[in-house]
Amino acid sequence: MKDILRGMIEKRRAGITCGVPSYCTANRLAIEAILEQAKRFDDYILIEATANQVNQFGGYTGMKPSDFTGFVYGIADQIGFPREQIILGGDHLGPLTWADLDEEEAMANSTELVRQFVAAGFKKIHLDTSMKLASDPKEEMLSDEIIAERGVILYQACEEAYQELLKSHPGEARPVFIIGSEVPIPGGAQEEEEGVSVTKPDAFERTVRVYRETFEKHGISDAFENIIGVVVQPGVEFGDMEVFRYDRGNARELCGALKKYDGIVFEGHSTDYQTPESLRQMVEDGIAILKVGPALTYGLREGLFALSLMEKELIAEEKRANFISVMEEVMLAEPGNWQKHYHGSKEEQRQARKYSFSDRCRYYMNSDRMEEAISRLFRNLDEAGIPMNMLHQYMPRQYNKVIAGSLKKRAAALAKDCVVTFVEDYNYATKHNYMNSNVFAR
Repeated sequence: MKDILRGMIEKRRAGITCGVPSYCTANRLAIEAILEQAKRFDDYILIEATANQVNQFGGYTGMKPSDFTGFVYGIADQIGFPREQIILGGDHLGPLTWADLDEEEAMANSTELVRQFVAAGFKKIHLDTSMKLASDPKEEMLSDEIIAERGVILYQACEEAYQELLKSHPGEARPVFIIGSEVPIPGGAQEEEEGVSVTKPDAFERTVRVYRETFEKHGISDAFENIIGVVVQPGVEFGDMEVFRYDRGNARELCGALKKYDGIVFEGHSTDYQTPESLRQMVEDGIAILKVGPALTYGLREGLFALSLMEKELIAEEKRANFISVMEEVMLAEPGNWQKHYHGSKEEQRQARKYSFSDRCRYYMNSDRMEEAISRLFRNLDEAGIPMNMLHQYMPRQYNKVIAGSLKKRAAALAKDCVVTFVEDYNYATKHNYMNSNVFAR
């Protein structure tokens, strides 16, 4: 397996501006879209799972780390994408889902969590121990020293799991690690006129310094060779209806501080919905790992809605999949994954369930009812045939690709291409010779 993350660091050391998109999703259609597009370019792909999506108890997807590996590899096999060109990452690995437990139990769970991720072949590990636990003093801030001490404990567990993995898989690549956790709140930010606070340079530098000191205290000072990134807040977030766009002027001091550290880049979370130009500026400024998640399923949802509107025109009422109304029914029946995130009147909540940039509907996409509605929608439209004039009305971007011969006029392909729209923004940002490819001349 090619080590694209360490390779990215070496390229940047050589003065080559480049980065890596990190696709954080457990949605089958979104992953298919990502891998199918990568196959066109013989590309390498980083796919991540968060600790609440995937853990030793199943997470909200019902998958353990080894299950997620099998899930992604199964999709790759189905479409003919090489497994060795997939890098798996674990995001927010630590006591995220056990913050209501005392330190001893929460850290025991976290240790087992990271061990399972490494054993399952994950090569990018974000160590996140920034959250308070039940036994931590309520009235005090969690110190950088405690955060680093817990992080190093998890690093050691990862190293033990890696050494065990080598026994059955000689030559297996060593994981790389991301530290830091100054990220937007899960699900996107609340709308605020004043914008987003950028990480202070001294806060970033203190994170690095304290981690170095803690590694040295444990007698593993060379471990920092495997730390390739630090999570910071460069000033990008999104809420239900608003996107806070990257302002490189506001991030200038933070990105300037990064130049003191060889072999480290910034990882930016919640980069969803940034413009291609903003994403490219982030990569140029050192925010070289770009995390994206909700935008992928948001794009898929947009495509499914457009197909549903065409279904209403083409299919008799009693045969329709009615995906839009089925999604609403499923979300209302189980409000746990959106209720705390969508506020306002009932009408405002109804609109958020459909259109919010936070895209809480992604938690429901894998439910049986939703999957059945999607399958029926695809089947109905493929059997009926979508008229080109109607495709132009509801999916003009996809219409242009169909006309050009680069996209099949099949319902699933059309829906997945709405994910590709976002994927291409990240390719443009991270691969500076990407637009020179003759693929775009077809």
